[in-house]
Amino acid sequence: MTDTGIVLYQAEWCHYCARVRSKMTDLLLDYKTVNVPHDHASRDIVKQVSGQTGIPVMVDGDTILDDDDTIIPYLEKKYGKK
Repeated sequence: MTDTGIVLYQAEWCHYCARVRSKMTDLLLDYKTVNVPHDHASRDIVKQVSGQTGIPVMVDGDTILDDDDTIIPYLEKKYGKK
């Protein structure tokens, strides 16, 4: 496992989040998850981090990404096999 310091704001029922978790598993990345409420209005932590309430949101150092179609290519580029 590669220790990354990545934090993924997500929910277990979210298939977009599952895509990101799957990619992180494929890349053998160690990361922290923060499960968020189903109700968008209750996602204060996500709004503080990213300025919006959609998930998944991934924080990797100073990089904050908020869509699985953006997160996955980022992970492949940064952590994929060289």
